[in-house]
Amino acid sequence: MHHITTDDETILRGVLDGWKAAVDKHQPDQAAAHFTADAIFQGLHPYSVGRPGIAAYYASQPLGLTADYRILETRHPAEGLVLGYLSVDFSFTDRPTLTVHLSILLQRTDHGWAIAHYQVSHLNPTPTAD
Repeated sequence: MHHITTDDETILRGVLDGWKAAVDKHQPDQAAAHFTADAIFQGLHPYSVGRPGIAAYYASQPLGLTADYRILETRHPAEGLVLGYLSVDFSFTDRPTLTVHLSILLQRTDHGWAIAHYQVSHLNPTPTAD
């Protein structure tokens, strides 16, 4: 069922490992540096465009937050673009782990690969009755 190509996974991990390290160490500017200058970013809050908004988002996260990701799917929509679909566990010091799904589009830039689009979805694991 899963479709992951080795090359695309290597590219994704190259960017995501740096992103994860910055998130885990609470380094908002370092986290934002893994995104393109005009990246569209949507965590579990209204979206922003560009690195300043991304840095502000990560600055607002609690100390002790860590991220662990699993790549579920990769696609190569065009030359210089890699799409990733991931499961991410965000762990906190004072509340239960939050598992989200993340769609991420990487773009090759003059400075290497960077995140051009980042969108988190929080899927409710158990359907609730209306």
